[in-house]
Amino acid sequence: MGAYILRRLLLMIPTLLGIMIINFVLVQFVPGGPVEQVLAQINEGPGAGMERLSGGGQEVTSGGSGDYQGGKGLPPDFVENLKKQFGLDKPPLERFLIMLKSYVTFDFGESYFRSISVVDLVLEKMPVSITLGLWSTLIAYMISIPLGIAKAVRDDTAFDTWTSAVIVIGYAIPAFLFAILLMVLFAGGSYWQWFPLRGIVSENWHQLGWWDRIVDYFWHITLPVAALTIAAFAQLTLLTKNSFLDQIRMQYVMTARAKGLTERRVLYGHVFRNAMLIVISGFPGLFISVFFGGSLIIEYIFSLDGLGRLGFESAMQRDYPVVFATLYVFGLMGLFVQLLTDLTYMLIDPRIDFASRET
Repeated sequence: MGAYILRRLLLMIPTLLGIMIINFVLVQFVPGGPVEQVLAQINEGPGAGMERLSGGGQEVTSGGSGDYQGGKGLPPDFVENLKKQFGLDKPPLERFLIMLKSYVTFDFGESYFRSISVVDLVLEKMPVSITLGLWSTLIAYMISIPLGIAKAVRDDTAFDTWTSAVIVIGYAIPAFLFAILLMVLFAGGSYWQWFPLRGIVSENWHQLGWWDRIVDYFWHITLPVAALTIAAFAQLTLLTKNSFLDQIRMQYVMTARAKGLTERRVLYGHVFRNAMLIVISGFPGLFISVFFGGSLIIEYIFSLDGLGRLGFESAMQRDYPVVFATLYVFGLMGLFVQLLTDLTYMLIDPRIDFASRET
């Protein structure tokens, strides 16, 4: 077991390094670096950070490490000082090595445009993303596993047919459309105003009692969590059903029934352990997709200030310290979650022995 864990930890190093190299190289070809963002705001005002600058017959279209020429009479020294301030006056390879050296010690520097350290910025946005990712994943599993088992036991019945129709409809609806539908119905859009339209807690949350804080918290997250859960719930239910059907048709199930075991004992004493392996294997992908990517549109729709929105806005603003730091942390977390999933296999099925695996 210890040797397997050590091998997986060592394998994370080249994997994470490859992720960082690929993204760093891609950034070098993206037009509109941080210096160009500042020049755009100076020349054309706020909100012009993504537009190309023109002036004096020249256009500034360089990327994060290109040759900035300034615009509209800005002195070259000013542009050079900006490049030095952002660390873009060094060659790309040197910048990459400096970044890796800092990241090893989890020193992510400060945001280019927010005057706050990247660590503090991520910690500030983390509660929203944890809320959406954790609750959506837990609710999806709590609903999907019992429903999937019920569908497998009642395969080809009316219950299976009607629930499958509902699941297919839910799977076909994108999360953002379902979020808009929930807003229209229950957030004062056109019908009822049962839930708040924005925020994860009320503005006076800190002034409430502990019980009122809990109620207020769940009152705010109901709609965004429901919107994120619908797609994951549909996919996970079908996965659970198919996994149980495969196991129910195995020879050991027939043998257990022939020995006189009750159907409940066969299902939960023998089938459940084997069928749940493939369901658990999908946990990292489901959680990471909701935590890192799936919540972006939901955060915008419900005006939630989380990591998905932070990553998107940082990429649009070319705030490279935030972009690469979040990429590094998310990649590391994803690798650790995958390792944790493999170790969970052993707890469910003792026949899986990592210690016996050869290098």
